[in-house]
Amino acid sequence: MGTQHNAPDGWAGVLHGAERGALDGLRIADFSRVLAGPYATMLLADLGADVVKIERPGTGDDTRAWHPPADHNGTSTYFLGVNRNKRSVVLDLTTDAGVEQARALVAESDVLVENFRPGTMERLGLGPGELRARHPGLIYCSISGFGSGAGAAIPGYDLLVQAVGGLMSVTGDAAGEPMKAGVALVDVITGLHAALGVLAALRHRDATGEGQRVEVNLLGSLLSAMVNQASAFAVAGVVPGRLGNAHPSIAPYETFPAADRPIAIAVGNDRQFAALAEVVGDPGLALDDRFRTNADRVAHRTELRDILTERLGAADADHWSAALLAAGVPAGAVNTLDEAFAFARQLGVPGIVDLPAAPADGSGSGPSRQVANPIRLSGTPARYRLPPPRLGQHTAEILDHLSDHPRAPEGPAT
Repeated sequence: MGTQHNAPDGWAGVLHGAERGALDGLRIADFSRVLAGPYATMLLADLGADVVKIERPGTGDDTRAWHPPADHNGTSTYFLGVNRNKRSVVLDLTTDAGVEQARALVAESDVLVENFRPGTMERLGLGPGELRARHPGLIYCSISGFGSGAGAAIPGYDLLVQAVGGLMSVTGDAAGEPMKAGVALVDVITGLHAALGVLAALRHRDATGEGQRVEVNLLGSLLSAMVNQASAFAVAGVVPGRLGNAHPSIAPYETFPAADRPIAIAVGNDRQFAALAEVVGDPGLALDDRFRTNADRVAHRTELRDILTERLGAADADHWSAALLAAGVPAGAVNTLDEAFAFARQLGVPGIVDLPAAPADGSGSGPSRQVANPIRLSGTPARYRLPPPRLGQHTAEILDHLSDHPRAPEGPAT
């Protein structure tokens, strides 16, 4: 059965500091690249897992070349954003030697994560059937664009999934064209689902000794993440359209132009609406038959928007935000990203963290500031042990360890 590696030794040992991580002792062979898989494995690495990133010779992860922007060393900030706390080993999986090295690495691991097109790992001799027959305790996580069935051949790019998965159809102004989200949101959501699936499979293995395969795909993850919009269709047959920043079921719940910049106002109940009416100097709005209940406000959202736009144009967004928050109405200016990080710092929400500096021998990639892991654990917090690796930075170290410590197949599960 699968083995959890609790004692830090060999190439994994240097990853462990004085503090313990929730996933200390867990080893992950990470064959993934670009975003969904690397994001999932970085989250697990932040929580203590030893993640070895397997990259192809010469170019490595595609995102290493996705710049500008880049850091002071010329490294893509895209790559840097999802690959901290990992080690990089270069393996040529088109050769028998490379595949054997990969198998040896998997034999030392608890989890394998990959996001090749379905069927690729099987053709390489690294498929779940073969590897789990050797190592029944292995958690084998596969991430794809459109599943392993009829959609297996379709490339899994975030923009494509946002389009065919319906997200773009509900994003953007009603009179404008469909719009994608400002980040590769589907990849991020899928990475979260992958990490959750891995943790659930590990919990099962803790109880039974049995590993299993975890499969997630971008399309299914997006459909799940469409939540109320997807439920409207599944339950009531409603096909939603684009409403700009407005909400299909709540009003007012959108952005409005203040004197200097837009402000977001999120009224979720009648009490909040009455407070909003009071703050903008028109308490009678809460008694107006058009706006008494949320259903009334949704039915007359255009008239309500016109009234609020006129009122809110009399002062700047920060004024309204302070006054509305004081009255218990959720509101805030539409920030740029630098303002968003400053706002988080003001509230004491971790935003940017410093990674460890590079070793004096030049073997590291240098100091790097990165976005904090948002998961707060009181006893085993996220740790920032290693900066994102240079391509193949740890190849010799890891392969030397594997050759010195060959591990026999586990045999059938009992």
